[in-house]
Amino acid sequence: MFVKEIEPGFYDTDALGHINNTRLPVWFELARNDLFAVFSPALDPKEWHLILARLEVDFIGELFYNDKVQVKTWVERLGNSSIVVLQEAWQGDRLGARGRVTMVHYDWSEKKSCRIPDPIRARLEKHFPSDAPDA
Repeated sequence: MFVKEIEPGFYDTDALGHINNTRLPVWFELARNDLFAVFSPALDPKEWHLILARLEVDFIGELFYNDKVQVKTWVERLGNSSIVVLQEAWQGDRLGARGRVTMVHYDWSEKKSCRIPDPIRARLEKHFPSDAPDA
């Protein structure tokens, strides 16, 4: 599991005083940086081999300004050329949101998906959900 702590800014809130629902996909992407580094250690866009195929977010509870949010990230499923990532945003002991993304390992020169290399697969397998929720 990867863990990223986010300190909400005032600009992250909406008129009701909650964290705006548009912020969660952004925070989830930010929290995937450690996972992205498995594929491209320098995070160099010229060496990028991932495309986003699907994004879903379930809003479960309220999140508020002035209280840190912890985003937990697991590899939920590892396919031949795709990976499903499960993420949760927690504020203390309250679950605020759960998200899933499907990303595809992609060869830009061939314009098609390609198999995730074995060394990368081995690193990703360390982040399978031994402690993930049953969602």
